[in-house]
Amino acid sequence: MGGSTDPGRRAAAVGFRESETEMKEGEMPLYPTMKIVLACLAGAALLTGTAPAGASAQSDLNKLRARNHAFHNIADAEQAGFSVLADKKGLTCIDMPGMGGMGVHWVKSKRVGDPTEQLTKPEAFVYEPLADGTLKLAAVEYVVLKADWDATHSAPPKLFGHTFNKNKAPNRFGLPAFYSLHVWAWKHNPAGTFAPWNPDVHCP
Repeated sequence: MGGSTDPGRRAAAVGFRESETEMKEGEMPLYPTMKIVLACLAGAALLTGTAPAGASAQSDLNKLRARNHAFHNIADAEQAGFSVLADKKGLTCIDMPGMGGMGVHWVKSKRVGDPTEQLTKPEAFVYEPLADGTLKLAAVEYVVLKADWDATHSAPPKLFGHTFNKNKAPNRFGLPAFYSLHVWAWKHNPAGTFAPWNPDVHCP
């Protein structure tokens, strides 16, 4: 799949800013998917902070970074089958007033449709919008449809020693329930490495 290797040009082609102000209390923020995506990547619970990564989790983080170094370049992500996600308004940058932001997600639909979870193969890469209009790799998100996972497991998925968040259905996007976990592998998150929102990430 083609695309400019200049992340600034990629950012210019993306509509920004989505404030999740329509959520019901206790509901997980969810993302709509493009038509080509089997299910939306998105969302996570309104959590406060999470504990910092321990020694084992840090080792796993190093593996994640090493195996996905190429995806600092968005063009490489697109060539590998990842596509930017936009909501029904065509907006892609996700934030939460008072909590921080997530950023812009590039998702691989084939992985979303696969009920297995692999540490070095996340369903999405998350890019932080910078002040100069470029996008910088900041995090990953793991996503698995709840029904698919629950069909062969008695407990929610877990990676890096952290249990995935459960995103409920019905929801504002009409998506099935799913599990998700954000991992801030390339950007420090004051709220915690595995917290969904990062106070230092802002949508334009």
